[in-house]
Amino acid sequence: MGLKVGGVVLRLLVAALPASAEPLPVTEVAPGVFVHQGAIAEPAPDNAGDTANMGFVVGDSFVAVIDTGGTPQLGVRLREAIAARTGRKPVIVINTHMHPDHIFGNAAFAGVPIAGHANLRDALAARQEIYRQRLTEELGSEAAAGIAPVRVDRPVAEDVRVDLGNRILVLTAYPTAHTNNDLTVFDRKTGTLFTGDLLFVDHVPAVDGNAMGWLRVIDRLERVPAVRAVPGHGPVRVAWPGALDAQRRYLTVLVEGVRRVLTAGGGIQDAVAHVAEEERERWLLFDAYNPRNVTATFAELEWE
Repeated sequence: MGLKVGGVVLRLLVAALPASAEPLPVTEVAPGVFVHQGAIAEPAPDNAGDTANMGFVVGDSFVAVIDTGGTPQLGVRLREAIAARTGRKPVIVINTHMHPDHIFGNAAFAGVPIAGHANLRDALAARQEIYRQRLTEELGSEAAAGIAPVRVDRPVAEDVRVDLGNRILVLTAYPTAHTNNDLTVFDRKTGTLFTGDLLFVDHVPAVDGNAMGWLRVIDRLERVPAVRAVPGHGPVRVAWPGALDAQRRYLTVLVEGVRRVLTAGGGIQDAVAHVAEEERERWLLFDAYNPRNVTATFAELEWE
């Protein structure tokens, strides 16, 4: 199925954005595939909200942008990194899912059509104001300046192909896993898979969807014929599909641990106190996310 680039475009408030800024540092992980690595940390003034990986792919004719960072200002710096590497223009911005560390930089790409999972628009509509308020609390009102309602111009409900000129990207939407709106981008030319947050490396996985569904999606993902992956959080590139192993193990431990608590008649406090503790030393930000993951999975499995 082809992607039509014309039509309605995203309109965002950009008056508060600088015309230019220092380009983000990027690494060329494969020919024509560039990635910026975000910090493995919670958004804070010392990292300016730069906590997620983002990148772009350059074809013979056009550029595709894959996630845009956690603030409009980061989006501007990504835009400048693209300009520093190529004279070709972005023809599409692809959002891998709804979380603000991946989408608030969209404001820097006004006029460029936005693609995302078919569920992305509704998911963002329900949470965007909460995300904006949280960003203001974390980084201040200046960081949130320029954000306006994000529109999805090209909803993806199945595989969609984007031709950048002698380079085909395949966009694939998945059922509920990390969120209910996860999407991957596969560059056929180099065998590079942008997983978004369907893959966490070093950063403990965050369940904002369905742990069991995520395990099923991992089984499907490992069949993608990639040679390298760009995770949503972690190094700029990892070997494929071996990079899935640690995440599969964590999610399996999470599910099995919650089931043991439920079988023993324990409550959610018991689960939060004990489930997946054996994984603590394997992951960064464990205390920030594991309790949430246990809580979400307890609710998921309580009535199975």
